[in-house]
Amino acid sequence: MLGFTHQGGSDAVCRVRQRVKPSRSFECADGKVPTDTSKYEKRGIAAECPLWLEGKCIQCNQCAFVCPHGAIKPVLISDEEAKNLPPEFVMLDAKGATGAKYRMQINPLDCTGCGNCVNICPNGALVMEKGEVVKEKQLSNYNLSLNLKNLQGLFNENSVKGSQFKKSYFDFSGACAGCGETPYIRLMTQLFGDRMIIANATGCSSIYGGSAPTCPYSKDDNGKGPAWANSLFEDNAEFGLGIKLAYKNRTQSLIQTANNIIKSNVNNDNLKAYLKIWTVNFEDITTSKNVYNKIVIELEKSLNIEKDKNNLKLLKFVKANLNLIIPKSLWIVGGDGWAYDIGFGGIDHILASGENVNILVLDTEVYSNTGGQTSKASPTGSVAKFSVGGKKTRKKDLGLIAMQYKDVYVASVAMGGNMNQLIKAFVEAESYDGPSIIIAYSTCINHGIDMSNAQKHMKDAVEAGYWNLYRHNPNLIKEGKNPFILDSKNIDTEKYKQFLKTENRYNQLLNKDEIAASDLFEKAKNEAVERQETYKKLAK
Repeated sequence: MLGFTHQGGSDAVCRVRQRVKPSRSFECADGKVPTDTSKYEKRGIAAECPLWLEGKCIQCNQCAFVCPHGAIKPVLISDEEAKNLPPEFVMLDAKGATGAKYRMQINPLDCTGCGNCVNICPNGALVMEKGEVVKEKQLSNYNLSLNLKNLQGLFNENSVKGSQFKKSYFDFSGACAGCGETPYIRLMTQLFGDRMIIANATGCSSIYGGSAPTCPYSKDDNGKGPAWANSLFEDNAEFGLGIKLAYKNRTQSLIQTANNIIKSNVNNDNLKAYLKIWTVNFEDITTSKNVYNKIVIELEKSLNIEKDKNNLKLLKFVKANLNLIIPKSLWIVGGDGWAYDIGFGGIDHILASGENVNILVLDTEVYSNTGGQTSKASPTGSVAKFSVGGKKTRKKDLGLIAMQYKDVYVASVAMGGNMNQLIKAFVEAESYDGPSIIIAYSTCINHGIDMSNAQKHMKDAVEAGYWNLYRHNPNLIKEGKNPFILDSKNIDTEKYKQFLKTENRYNQLLNKDEIAASDLFEKAKNEAVERQETYKKLAK
């Protein structure tokens, strides 16, 4: 297991010890390695990079939202700070915010040249230009932007635009250019990254997420960032649940210790008051964050003056477990091969557990990291390893299975299909006090598509009815409402068959055996119609 430190509040980099031969030893004896190191690689592999045309920009931030590698990001600073910047660092008046300046900054050395940002732009404010030209024009601007901190609170952080002003804790991975998985992970860290724990199944997401010697997960100026660990392919769900139960048990011990301090003769009323607030509201994120620093300050005061051994023991226990004060956002992440096949038993165990655990399934519909292998997520008619004649059986409906547990939050999302629905799903799943699972349609080079149009391909998949968007929120039951919300429209049967022909994994069969392909494509279309009707009934 490869682990990166953080624990939801401690330093996200291990302490380096002096040693004679550093090349032969871990930086930390317990196997932890530093985060925030992929930024040093600077591959510079893009033959072409995006160039920002500020006159056309409508400041929607969609380009940053979909970037698989975090190589294009918005800058939002005050008018006063902008006055001190050189004229070549062009900034615009921020739309929707007074007293602020805006620009979209390209990172030419970490860009892979996939073109997703250019193709998603609704107003043509980005164009692809030779990488060397962009590097010459933008490298100094990018380096300057690293010293600028985006203003916060001016936009809704749970929106497409507002989310991109938040720090991303996942950038510059070694994923394929145009990867459909990594934008989901980036967004997830922007929403919850300073208190995240990630249990990652072996697969693409563990390779680009944790390949030595660098790590794309990062930390902020306070040393906070995601704690990441990779378990085996077959037991990642159980691994993640174990982490959750361990934190739950440790938190209960801390609550008990805090209550003992409150009842004790420790001479610090402020500390007792803050601990009381926390014990009553330990699951509330805002309250816990507000009281955290106050507890730290008062705890140090008490440790410096306390003489009683029993009281000191209690105070030291709290200090050793300060990382438990702020609630963790635990996410279990993996691909469809893990979720639909070999790891499904563990996922089912979590869904039945009632525990507050979140699952993100990056569904490419094939075992992507093995070069495109058939899985139970592979749809009817698709060609992959072990189904060269086209898959004869339908795809497992993982979401529908999960919804049979009435207390599980379930969402089916596609970033290019509906960005706002995606953010809603993430926020609702994380805030739901119980098991949640998000199934995210992820384009892949194994689909045989133009990866520069990955987001448009997702949109086409949703419009054709190939991929359905929905949310099943058990909280709505308490309000007397239907928990199932169908977010996508009716299936377009003509578009469906045309959509299949845009992917090589279907065209291979069409070119090889047109009759077999026609039969399987018709079968796949009928299954899609049946699936849509099932969802429509649930939504009534």
